[in-house]
Amino acid sequence: MEARWTMLELRDVDAGYGAADVLHGLSLEVAPGTVVTLVGSNGAGKTTTLGVIAGTVRMKTGTLLFDGVDLRRQPVYRRVDLGIAHVPEGRRLFPSLSVVDNLLLGGFTKRRHRRELRTVLDEVLELFPPLAARRKAAAGTLSGGEAQLLAIGRALMSRPRLILLDEPSLGLAPKMITRVFESLSSLRSRGVAVLLAEQNAAQALALADEGLVLERGRVVMRDAAERLIARPEIAASYLGGPS
Repeated sequence: MEARWTMLELRDVDAGYGAADVLHGLSLEVAPGTVVTLVGSNGAGKTTTLGVIAGTVRMKTGTLLFDGVDLRRQPVYRRVDLGIAHVPEGRRLFPSLSVVDNLLLGGFTKRRHRRELRTVLDEVLELFPPLAARRKAAAGTLSGGEAQLLAIGRALMSRPRLILLDEPSLGLAPKMITRVFESLSSLRSRGVAVLLAEQNAAQALALADEGLVLERGRVVMRDAAERLIARPEIAASYLGGPS
């Protein structure tokens, strides 16, 4: 992977919930327009890592920089303003609201500029034709795959430069998983960086530029994604290959 300047940087981060630490000295970097995949079993610290960056999980020690800005004292809304969007596991849509209304809620930081908000909405609907086709439907009537596209589309309404995605393939049929991952590939082509936590390691690493393997809150392996996929121990543990 060619050298690029680092947009997001975590260094020696300890974080957790209450008195219990989940992350122990975790470090990672994300460059603009790249996809980085976090691989690991349940409890490895993938979701906690995304929460630390988004501001929903308390960071105890370490360095957290986004474009050189220290995020440790920045509230969630300020991180959104800076260009970070978080798509949590479970999507957290408003089921009684329409597709368009859910999308507009994602652009709340743009409400002072209605013309810009409408432009971004049109861009998202063009990017995700299934959402355009059901723009007036209640979010609660969407299929799992459509709902995941809506969650990603809502994040894009803030025009982020980095999207944090937590288990986007969870509960989806194989065809819809392919569609969701195709949408992530299109984001990279638009210069948006993606930090992806995903148990579907084979598809996630196939999309990624770099992969990090987490165990018990620590990075135990880091490499270009294509080299990680080729490693026998990764195939045995995460890709369903022979041990």
